[in-house]
Amino acid sequence: MPVVHESDHARLTVLTPYLVRVEWSPSGRFEDRPTQVVLERDLGPVDARVTPVEDGVEIVTEGFELAYTGGPFTESSLSLQVRGGVTAYHSVWRYGVPQRPAWALDGTARTLDEVDGRTELEPGIVSRDGYAVLDDSTGLVRTGPLVTDVAAREPGTVDLYVFAHGLDFRGALRDYYALTGPTPLLPRYVLGNWWSRYHPYSADEYLALLDRFAAERMPFSVAVLDMDWHVTDPDPRFGSGWTGYTWDRGLFPDPAGFLRELHERGLRVTLNDHPADGVRAHEEAYPAMARALGVDPQSEVPLSFDVTDAAWLRAFFDHVAHPMERDGVDFWWIDWQSGPWSRLPGLDPLRALNEVHFDELASTGRRPVVFSRYAGPGSHRTPIGFSGDTVISWASLRFQPEFTASASNIGYGWWSHDIGGHWGGVKDVELAVRWVQLGVWSPVNRLHATSSPFQGKEPWRFGPEAAALMGEALRLRHRLLPYLATMAERASAEGVPLVEPVYHRHPERDEAYAHRASYFFGADLLCAPVVEPRDARTGLARVDLWLPPGTWWDLETGRRYSGGEHGRTLAAYRDLTHTVALAGAGTVLPLVAEDEVGNGVALPHHLDVQVFPGADGQHVLVEDDDGPSATRRLARTPLRWDDAARTLTIGPAQGDLDVVPARRTWTVRGVGLVGDPVVRTDVPTDRALTVHLGGDLLLLRPLDECFAILDAAQVEHLTKDRVWRLLTAPDSSPTAVLGQLAALDLDPSLHGALVEVLTAGG
Repeated sequence: MPVVHESDHARLTVLTPYLVRVEWSPSGRFEDRPTQVVLERDLGPVDARVTPVEDGVEIVTEGFELAYTGGPFTESSLSLQVRGGVTAYHSVWRYGVPQRPAWALDGTARTLDEVDGRTELEPGIVSRDGYAVLDDSTGLVRTGPLVTDVAAREPGTVDLYVFAHGLDFRGALRDYYALTGPTPLLPRYVLGNWWSRYHPYSADEYLALLDRFAAERMPFSVAVLDMDWHVTDPDPRFGSGWTGYTWDRGLFPDPAGFLRELHERGLRVTLNDHPADGVRAHEEAYPAMARALGVDPQSEVPLSFDVTDAAWLRAFFDHVAHPMERDGVDFWWIDWQSGPWSRLPGLDPLRALNEVHFDELASTGRRPVVFSRYAGPGSHRTPIGFSGDTVISWASLRFQPEFTASASNIGYGWWSHDIGGHWGGVKDVELAVRWVQLGVWSPVNRLHATSSPFQGKEPWRFGPEAAALMGEALRLRHRLLPYLATMAERASAEGVPLVEPVYHRHPERDEAYAHRASYFFGADLLCAPVVEPRDARTGLARVDLWLPPGTWWDLETGRRYSGGEHGRTLAAYRDLTHTVALAGAGTVLPLVAEDEVGNGVALPHHLDVQVFPGADGQHVLVEDDDGPSATRRLARTPLRWDDAARTLTIGPAQGDLDVVPARRTWTVRGVGLVGDPVVRTDVPTDRALTVHLGGDLLLLRPLDECFAILDAAQVEHLTKDRVWRLLTAPDSSPTAVLGQLAALDLDPSLHGALVEVLTAGG
């Protein structure tokens, strides 16, 4: 950790060639201990040229030129010029000068509670100006291993981390994770569908619901029990029932047996916890916890919540949380709604709760996860995020893709939204379907509803068509588990979130910033969920996106698009059956075979591999035992596509082969190849398999697609006939057809859908 300048009050430390720490201490005592946000500052050797200047210093690295003339920090005495990748005029950071708002790239927010549409977001650590600042000046210092071992900073402290990565946004995230800690590896079960509803379920009702889901072929992997699992109407002398830790035996006469039934159905379980009221005398665990704290149980003195009290936390986990986990609770939903204040100024109870729950669950030998709201920078270390109680509206749906993608600008990659919205709004079947479709292409897909008897998200409540479409979406999510698990590994090991803004990979293109509701979903897929209602006459919804360079395949329709050499904007149109999910040429996409889709996330015996030709590609299937990260058993199976030879080579699996099935059935399909070739075979997993698909690319058939669009549209038949004569006229050039279509004064949705098809190939 090379300190390159230190004076009575100022210290400058170059952490990487693109990251510098800037400190001002009124007393001259500089802080080297970790903080709640920053864990590690020794990030390796750095080649820096350091030149004393006046009372300050000039520092030049590969990434920046910093000038400090000495004395108090001002916009004149301290500045940094980013080197390369951005314009010199706007890539200068000056102390105290606000960044240009239009060029800053937002991070995320604590919650979407009651938000209807957009909300203000906190800063990220990347920007189009090429620099961004993480301000840790007021962050508490860690003084020991416990979350309660913290101390306030000296008043007047300045502690800034200036990220000078230019437009290398991934590089900025790598340095950020090195500074603040990596994203943990999630348990596989997190990646399936979650069922959640604020409703006083009984054990029988919940199990019957799961059995109906299974009968309807709607798979789930996580069962969420909102607050009614516990006693909510205690004797008024004990306070309200908002907080509680005692099962309501009228609803759950045998809690351990109920949890066992859920596990036998393949689901993991999380319980809602509003911890603010502590543990009171009516709770079953009260006597043991009171004695642990030296309180006479007969006194019925409330054991008030205090996140700053290490003894209280120890007693809570020993006598409340851990015993319930041994009964079958897999993790906790920390529903903290009581603000950022605690007895220790500056200590946000939310951050402390997230950390202590995560660490305590890890101590039980599990791969930990906590489900809670965002608590500021560094929260990526305690996934998963609960984004709060959103309003049911198109405005809420419209914002969620951008909100999810922008969170990657602060390294927060695992948001879970209330899919379908929490409350308010009206019953809108189309909106409900679109939200579940978004959930498939979200980090976590958790269907949720408030306590109203009219707002449940059971798919069959929205009619047969919607139920069928929601069921398809839920099954697709579970089919995607092999891909998702590999991308979760990538997020932890390589610091690349599952959901990335398009501008992370194409930072030089204005179009990538203009279309913030589209995003990369893992290494190979590009998603632009439908967030607008359909046109009444064509039945199609419009999606605007920027298509990066290269060839892209629609996962749902098989349509092929060309982004050309430089990319292009695209107006896509989709009926209620489809959304926009694209695979780049060379993508090798492993899916759970349809015949194995069900509850839970067991490693499949039968995989359906879809190959999207046009370039070489590969996917390394990562599978493990879902055990603790430090001791997990892991197998990797490479899938390599040779486009010229039209061959896919599978395996052999490497690593701990006891993790995966001894034999597997592979169904391999070449998308868009003549004959739509499919090969199915069964082989041992420790042997390589080469599948020859052969075949040229299918010719595009735009007339067939245009006919389908016209046939489905509820527009005048004379208009359809005029368009069809134009499309089928002999010797018409594509340019002429497009011009003549524009002259027909068609409905914008109909015209746009036809243009999309006719120009798909470039």
